[in-house]
Amino acid sequence: MLVYYLTGFLVIPVFIFSVICQIKVNSNFNKYSRTVSRSGMTGADAAWRLLQLNGITDVKIKRIGGKLTDYYDPKKKEICLSQDVFDSRSIAAIGVACHEAGHACQHAMGYAPLKFRNAVIPITRIGSWIGIPLCLIGIFINTVELAYVGLALYGFVALFQFITLPVEFNASKRALQTIETYGFLTDTEYKGARKVLASAALTYVAALASVLVTMLRLILVILSGNRR
Repeated sequence: MLVYYLTGFLVIPVFIFSVICQIKVNSNFNKYSRTVSRSGMTGADAAWRLLQLNGITDVKIKRIGGKLTDYYDPKKKEICLSQDVFDSRSIAAIGVACHEAGHACQHAMGYAPLKFRNAVIPITRIGSWIGIPLCLIGIFINTVELAYVGLALYGFVALFQFITLPVEFNASKRALQTIETYGFLTDTEYKGARKVLASAALTYVAALASVLVTMLRLILVILSGNRR
């Protein structure tokens, strides 16, 4: 177990990167939330328009509480937009709303990475709850088989985060292509929306890095125990 604590230094750069990403997301969102788009569309309008352009008519758009809590629910077929996005006519709101509508398009078109990510969600939840505790218990009682079972379960969390990257990048790509092609925003405004979505994408990179570092620490502890 000493090795686990000694390898804690590996977390520091990842933690710093995560904090920087979060600061950048908030900074860009706040900056471009203060700039009203010339189109006059709200976030809800932009999401609806993107859905219509892709022939999607069975997805609802609703308002939810919180800030940057926007998401697409594939089970209910709902695009859930926070107050700062749903009613706002800002550049940031249009970018975020179109991103979530991009997920709805992925769902409607059977985008493979999204289907795969949704398929591993149940076991990912199990892995996130008991993977690390099971691994540490196995290490503590010197039962390497149990430790590897815990590590394997937690590995599904890493798999989920890895699959999330192309899903999020593709949703942003769909959003930005529609925004540019159909003139939701001017060229200058488009650059602002791109910055908002790019900074948000980095948070998923940070999440994957955090999971991989945790796995590396667990592997080092297991290998250290085997050598003894």
